[in-house]
Amino acid sequence: MKGLEFVFLAVGSVLGAFLRYKITESPLLFNTLPLNVLIVNVIGAFVLGMFIVVSEQWNLDGRYSLLAAVGFCGSLTTMSSFALDSSNLFENHHYGALAINLVSNIGLSIGALIGGKSLMSAIVNN
Repeated sequence: MKGLEFVFLAVGSVLGAFLRYKITESPLLFNTLPLNVLIVNVIGAFVLGMFIVVSEQWNLDGRYSLLAAVGFCGSLTTMSSFALDSSNLFENHHYGALAINLVSNIGLSIGALIGGKSLMSAIVNN
């Protein structure tokens, strides 16, 4: 990795990690279901979906993928916290909330990615 590529990755990573920290610093629960991780995962997937379309349409240099996709979205979203939340729900016998957590994080993240791609496709193709 070259110096400038590292800078792009670092800037994206710091911005994504900061935003994740700000969104998740105060626990937001719906009954026993943790919402903070769901929020960052859905936002990150939506942003990634938009970026994919922009990157393809404008033929962006790979450094922008390091900035936006790998750095920002990779630092904003969090599989490890999702796994921890799911494990905690399981260990505390909150099986309904666990099922909702699994389906919502995976389903809504995929839906957000598709939504971001669709929205950006509509914007750049008009």
